[in-house]
Amino acid sequence: MDNVDIEKLHPDFGARITGLKLGGGMTAAEVDFVHDAIDTYSFLCFPDQDLPDDDLLAFTRLLGEPEVEHVALGKTGKASFFGTIGNIGEDGVKHGNAATSTKHQTGNNLWHSDSSFRITPTYVTITQPHEVPGEGGATEFVSARAAYDRLPDEMKEKIDPLEVIHDYVFSRTQVVKIDLNHGASLPPIRHPLVRTNPRTGVKNYYTGSHARSVSGWGGIESRELLDELNAFATTPESIYSHPWAVGETVIWDNRCILHRGTGYDADRWRRLLRQTRVVGEHTGVTL
Repeated sequence: MDNVDIEKLHPDFGARITGLKLGGGMTAAEVDFVHDAIDTYSFLCFPDQDLPDDDLLAFTRLLGEPEVEHVALGKTGKASFFGTIGNIGEDGVKHGNAATSTKHQTGNNLWHSDSSFRITPTYVTITQPHEVPGEGGATEFVSARAAYDRLPDEMKEKIDPLEVIHDYVFSRTQVVKIDLNHGASLPPIRHPLVRTNPRTGVKNYYTGSHARSVSGWGGIESRELLDELNAFATTPESIYSHPWAVGETVIWDNRCILHRGTGYDADRWRRLLRQTRVVGEHTGVTL
C-alpha cells in the first residue's frame, strides 16, 4: 500500500484515493484497506478506474453481500444487483424531463440514506459513472457522524435511546406516485435513531427523508425533532458537492452519510451512472 495517496475532500469527511486498482482481483490487504478507509473517511473517490458491470459486481462482492435493487424487485419480483441513475434506458435512448422514469428519480434530490427503509439497510453504495451532464448533476453529501459529534450533550442524551420509523412510501410520495406493488413490498421499518460503528465505536444519527416519525411519539413532535436533526446535519458548510467524472469509482457509507442529487436538464444532457450496494447490518424491525 506504499503507493497509495489520500487527499481529504472536506473537513468532516471524504477522501480522494489514488494508487489502488479496484476490481475482483484485489488482495485481502487491499480490501481491508478499503474497509478501513470507509470507516475513517465515509466517502471515497477513486479516479481513473475501469469497472464495467462484471468487474463492478466482482468488486462489490469483495466488500460484502450485494444488495438486490428494490425497484425492479418490488415491481416485477425480478432480482438484480444493479441500479441505473440517470436518464438512459437499457436500449441506450435518452429520456427527457417529462418521462416517468426521470420524474421518479427526482426523489433522489431529497436528503436520504440508501435503503434506510429496508429491514437490513445498505452498508455502502458503489457508483461508476459512464456518462455525465456537461452542466448540473452533482450529488451532495454530508456526514451525520460529524453532525452527531457537534450536538450538545443534552441532545445526544435525548436521542440516544430513540427509535425511528423509516418509510419509503412516506418519503417518495412527496414527489412522485409510487407503483402499488413496489410500495407494498416496502412496509415501514423501525431502526435505532443513533447508530454505532461496530469497528470504531463512533456514533452518528440516522435520519434523512425516509425517516417518517419517532416510535411512540406524535406526528408533530416527531417531525419537529427529525426536521431539526436533518437541518443541523445539512448546513451549507457541512456539504461536500461531488461533480461526477467518467471513469471514477465512488463509495459512500450509508450508515452515516446522507446524500441528495442536485438535478440537471434531462432534455439537454445524457446521464448514466451504474450502481451497486452492499448489504449492511440487520438493525430493523418490521412494523
